[in-house]
Amino acid sequence: MTNLASETGATAGPANLISFDDNRLLPLLFGEHDKFLVRIEESLGIALINRGNQIALEGKDDAVEVARSALARLYQQVKNGDDIDAADVDAAVRMATAPTDLFGEKEAVIRTKRRQVKARSARQATYIESMMESELVFGIGPAGTGKTYLAVCHGVSMMMAGQVDRLIFSRPAVEAGERLGFLPGDMKEKVDPYLRPIYDALYDSMPADLVTRKLESNEIEIAPLAFMRGRTLKNAFVLLDEAQNTTTVQMKMFLTRLGDNGRMVVTGDLSQVDLPPGQKSGLADALDVLDDVKGVDIVRFDDTDVVRHPMVARIVRAYGKRDEAAKNGGNGR
Repeated sequence: MTNLASETGATAGPANLISFDDNRLLPLLFGEHDKFLVRIEESLGIALINRGNQIALEGKDDAVEVARSALARLYQQVKNGDDIDAADVDAAVRMATAPTDLFGEKEAVIRTKRRQVKARSARQATYIESMMESELVFGIGPAGTGKTYLAVCHGVSMMMAGQVDRLIFSRPAVEAGERLGFLPGDMKEKVDPYLRPIYDALYDSMPADLVTRKLESNEIEIAPLAFMRGRTLKNAFVLLDEAQNTTTVQMKMFLTRLGDNGRMVVTGDLSQVDLPPGQKSGLADALDVLDDVKGVDIVRFDDTDVVRHPMVARIVRAYGKRDEAAKNGGNGR
C-alpha cells in the first residue's frame, strides 16, 4: 500500500498520515464539501481528518490501509487529469480491499474511440485480462458486475485496433414464443428491446454515426441466437449475452461457430434462468464440460463486484442468502 502511495505523490507518514505533493489537486480529490472523504469514512468505518496537504487516518489498521491505498489510487487519477465521481471512489475502495492474487500483470484498461474503460473491481481486472489473452471467456455472475458492458467495449477496442473485422452480439430470445409474438414489427424489431444493453455499450464506446455505419455494413451485427446456426464466425469478436437462457443444444451450436482468428465471450447469471422448469441451462452445462479445456477462461463474479448503486449489491446479497437457505432446506430468514 505504501509503495503505491509513494509512486503517486501520496506519501505515508507517521501516525497514520498521508501527504499529497500538489495542493491544487486536493479539491478534486476531496470533492465538494469533502463528500468523497465522507464516502470513504462511511464505507470503512474510519475517520479522515484534513490537515492542509495531509490527511490523518484514524480507525482499525486494516481499514486505514485500505483507505490509504484508495486515496493514493484516486489521487493518481486526478494527477492524470481525470475527473472522479462517487462511483470512482467506491471502485477505489473495492480494488483496495480485494486480494492481490486477483490482479493480473497487465493494466486493466479498455481503450475505445470515445473513452477509456477501467476496471472497477479486481475481478473486472481479471476479466479484462482474460478477454485480452483467451479465445473463449465466460463471465458469470449477478447483474451490475459489468459483464456485458466490458465485453462490448473490449470487442470495440479489438475492432478499432484491427484485430478483428466484425463484432457479433447475440442473446437467446427466450420470449420468442407467445409473448414476443404480440409485439409489432419483424423479428429484429421484436428482439431489439432485449438487446438494448448491448446498444447502450456500443454508443458509449463509439460515435453514434460510426455505430450506424458499421451496423449498416454488417461489420457490427446484433442478432438473436437462432441466427447463428450454420455459420462459421471468422475474424470476429462474438458475444453471447444472457447465456443462462440457452438450452444445451443451443450452447453447443453457438460455441462451435468459432472460426479462425475469432474470439468469444459468453456472459450470464445462473440465478436468473428463464427456461421452462426442469430444462438444464446450456450455460451451466458448458461450465461443467469446459472447466479444464485449454484456451477457456471462466471468471466468476459475486456481489462484491457489483459496480452499480451500493443498494444493488445489497439486493443481490439478500437474494443470494435467501436462495442458499432454500437449497439447504431453510426459509431464508
